[in-house]
Amino acid sequence: MEIGPADTLLGLYQGIPLTERPWDYGNALPDRILLFQGPLERESDDEDDLIVAIGETLIHEVGHYFGLSEEEIEEIEEKYWRGHGYTEGDAQ
Repeated sequence: MEIGPADTLLGLYQGIPLTERPWDYGNALPDRILLFQGPLERESDDEDDLIVAIGETLIHEVGHYFGLSEEEIEEIEEKYWRGHGYTEGDAQ
């Protein structure tokens, strides 16, 4: 994992993304998503902020399950979650 000293790990996807599974994939432990309570609480200002942080982190890790890269997830977060880059003409 490429985590810099200034970064905080809020969640982690463990498993094989759907896009990387071979046709005969099976007999494997289930994928799992871990959310780290301590870092999430420390990064949040209040309970409402914590709820948003949990939601963002969970959606981020589900993106990894579907095989999205860090860059693709960040683009989606900026455009749809945070509303940056969204214009009236965007129908997708």
